[in-house]
Amino acid sequence: MSPRDRALPDEPDESGAASGPAGARPGAHPSAGLSDLSIDLTAHEMLRRAHVLEALGPDWDPVAALRDEEAAHDLLYSGLDAEQRRMYDELVAAGVLPRRGGGHAAA
Repeated sequence: MSPRDRALPDEPDESGAASGPAGARPGAHPSAGLSDLSIDLTAHEMLRRAHVLEALGPDWDPVAALRDEEAAHDLLYSGLDAEQRRMYDELVAAGVLPRRGGGHAAA
């Protein structure tokens, strides 16, 4: 830009316009124009929980649901042959499957 082509008072200076983010000073740290942002999601989480409980309905029984889940787990791992039982025990020992009862699959 030549001295005759100076920017008008209300126009941005082209020499600094492409140098970085808006509001950044030359030589300033890249995060100098940033500010902290915090969002409280407590109200949203309470609303989400209310919607989940509403979707489950008034007949939902968490104790019965847990009991049914344990029965399904027992059925899933019952009747394993020796090789499958060995693999199950290895997975429990490695922490891949949770330890239940004696830590062995039902025979």
